[in-house]
Amino acid sequence: MSNARLGVNIDHVATVRNARGESYPSPLRAALEAEKFGADGITAHLREDRRHIQDQDISDLINNLKIPLNLEMAATEEMLQIALKNKPNACCIVPEKREEVTTEGGINTIKNFDILKSYTNLLKRNGSRVSLFINADQTQIDNCKKIGVDIIEIHTGKYCQLIETDNSEAQEELDIITTMAEYADTIGLEVHAGHGITFKSIKPLAQIKFFREFNIGHFIIGESIFLGLQDTIKKMKSIILES
Repeated sequence: MSNARLGVNIDHVATVRNARGESYPSPLRAALEAEKFGADGITAHLREDRRHIQDQDISDLINNLKIPLNLEMAATEEMLQIALKNKPNACCIVPEKREEVTTEGGINTIKNFDILKSYTNLLKRNGSRVSLFINADQTQIDNCKKIGVDIIEIHTGKYCQLIETDNSEAQEELDIITTMAEYADTIGLEVHAGHGITFKSIKPLAQIKFFREFNIGHFIIGESIFLGLQDTIKKMKSIILES
């Protein structure tokens, strides 16, 4: 059985809100409901283009949640200052391009090594745990250790796409993820997973004993249209805990 935590990403509640420029549905309400229904943490990505989560949402979440907030952020000076001001429990640094529909892969720790090390030091001194969202690659993991982060979050998007279509390459991708999760755990990094996870893909991922947390958003919010937020979260948690 897995004892991994479930982090619920509430970005796409804000996406629906912003589509009409209204004040509803409220990301804060969604986060508080998720907390009540058993989520272990909340994730919110404050993008540079503010396409979903807004600055006020971050402040509201910090001030009202009893469970930890994981702030996803790009490695920019603007986002650094927002994180330093709000002091979330954790900051997950992710790659970000304005033209992308969603995060397309892990951050490049080779190209961005110096700035990631600098930001990590500042965020950790400010009281936040720091995570890097990376591909399942040993060089990237080794750099995370050198940078000094507490956590890595492995990008599971490719695997999740493969398993949804019963692609024969899914097992190969899962094996890579398993090997890299074990390696990261061995060198003292806490290992999380996220991106594209559904009811179908969570079970084999949750069977990887090295994962301590799964951050899931788009599927949970989407499935809630049909099942409701409470039942969706409870079903996802039950799959994790029983795997």
